[in-house]
Amino acid sequence: MLELSGVTLAYGPVTAVRDASIRVEQGEIVTLIGANGAGKTTILRAISSMIAPKSGTIRFEGRDLTALSTDKTVRLGLAHCPEGRQVLARLSVRDNLELGAYIRKDASGVESDLELVYGMFPRLKERASQLAGTLSGGEQQMLAIARALMSRPRLLLMDEPSLGLAPIIVQEIFGIIADLNAQGVTILLVEQNAHLAMKTAHRAYVLEAGLIVAEGDAKTLAGDERVKKAYLG
Repeated sequence: MLELSGVTLAYGPVTAVRDASIRVEQGEIVTLIGANGAGKTTILRAISSMIAPKSGTIRFEGRDLTALSTDKTVRLGLAHCPEGRQVLARLSVRDNLELGAYIRKDASGVESDLELVYGMFPRLKERASQLAGTLSGGEQQMLAIARALMSRPRLLLMDEPSLGLAPIIVQEIFGIIADLNAQGVTILLVEQNAHLAMKTAHRAYVLEAGLIVAEGDAKTLAGDERVKKAYLG
């Protein structure tokens, strides 16, 4: 479904990712793990066309994303749930959700999908008219996920969904991730909680200073002594 081939990414003169090759098959959860600054978020930003590769190619279902604008990648079926949630704080929960469907013209379908995400996240339905900035951190994360789902993505990019959340809420969010995948959504997950990420994902890539240093079956990698020592404690 998604393939990065020899992708190098830079911010001006600073190279953030070097020669990265990553694949995500339909129906998978694939996770990228690594220390802060390893290049994980930069890779997601490149897939979403927020930054252009210095070299290499990014393809989604065979389509080259390299020269596309971000709105066009969304129209192809990708959605990005960003680090820090980035809800629109001064708009209501419902307004945030409706903006997640901005590419869609099917008003009745959007209304139907609102009910679907409300069913998935009952707290959001209870707070539909509440300003998003007044929600708790966990509720804002649920809103960020639900907003992304409103575009009906086939591939969901998730950046640090557990960041700053209490452990009990983290477990709930990862339960939601597993449920979404079971419903057919393919997921590329960036996550600092390597234990949970490796437990949830089918396959994993390990990044160090912009380089992919290990890849493979998530459970196999979780048992690798080098990975355990560096990331799993």
